[in-house]
Amino acid sequence: MTRPQPKISVFPKCYFDELCSGTRDYLQWLHDASQLGAEGIEHYDGFFRSFEDRHVTPVIRTMEAIGQTSSMLCFSPDFTHPDAQRRRQEVERQKAAIDLAVKLGVRYCRTLSGQAYPGMSRAEGIARTVDGIRQALPYAEQKGITLCMENHYKDGNWSYPEFAQPEDIYLEIIEQIDEPNFGVQFDPSNAIVGGYDPVSFLEKVKDRVVTMHASDRHLAEGATLEDLKQADGTIGYSDKLLHGVTGQGLNDYDAIFAILAEVGYSGWISVEDGINGLDEIRLSVAFLKGKIAQYYR
Repeated sequence: MTRPQPKISVFPKCYFDELCSGTRDYLQWLHDASQLGAEGIEHYDGFFRSFEDRHVTPVIRTMEAIGQTSSMLCFSPDFTHPDAQRRRQEVERQKAAIDLAVKLGVRYCRTLSGQAYPGMSRAEGIARTVDGIRQALPYAEQKGITLCMENHYKDGNWSYPEFAQPEDIYLEIIEQIDEPNFGVQFDPSNAIVGGYDPVSFLEKVKDRVVTMHASDRHLAEGATLEDLKQADGTIGYSDKLLHGVTGQGLNDYDAIFAILAEVGYSGWISVEDGINGLDEIRLSVAFLKGKIAQYYR
C-alpha cells in the first residue's frame, strides 16, 4: 500500500499587491501557476473582486480547465481590533470567507489572531482572538470547513504585525480552542521571524497541523530580527526580510520533514514565494517534492 503523501500547491507572494488591487489578472496568474509543477493553488480572499458567483465561477472553471486543485483559502481576520463592533464584523467576514471556501471546494480556511495594536494587553489580545475564532467555529463546522490558525508574521495589508507572532501567545491561544474543525497552519519561516525555532515549535504542534506554508527567508545584510517588528505602523512587509528558494534559507527542512513523516502528515504544503521571479517557485516545488520522496518512502 502506498503511504499517503503531502501534495504541493503555490501561492503568489510575488503578486500579492497587484492581485489585491486588481492591476494583475487573477485568471492569468492561475494559468501561470499551473506551469510551476505543483498539484494545487492556494487562494486569498482579497484576490476576488467580490464573493458573488460572477467573480468566483470563472476561477472555478479556470481551475478545472488547467487541471489544478484549490488547496486552501487564505484569510486574514482582525479579531484583535480595539472596537467591539469591528470585531463582530470580523466574525462575519470570517463566515463569508468560509462560504467562499465552500464555493471553491476547499476544506481549509486560514485564520489569524489580528494585529498587535499599541496599548493592547496580552490578556486582551488573547481573549479577543479566542472569542472571535470560537464564534466562527460553529458556522465552519456546519459548512464542513476546518479553520487553521497560522503562526503568522504580518498580513500584507496590515499596519501592525500579528498579535500571535510570539510562540507563547500563539500556543496559549490554540490550547484554549480544542475543536475537531480547528487546527494549525504551520509556517516555519514565520517562526524564525517570530524569534523562535521552527523545529521545536513543530514538535509542540505536530499532531494539530492540518496545512503548511513552505518558504525560506533570510535577513538583509546588517538586519536583525528586532528590525522586523515594525511598531511604527508601516503597511506591508519589512524590506529587511528577504525571500528565496525553499531549501536555501534559514529553515532545516530535513528536520521538518522527518517530523511530518513521523506523524503521517499528508495535507497540503503551499509554496509562498516568487518575490524574485516564478522560477524560484518552480525550484521550491521541485525541492519539496524531493524531500517528500526522501522521507515518505
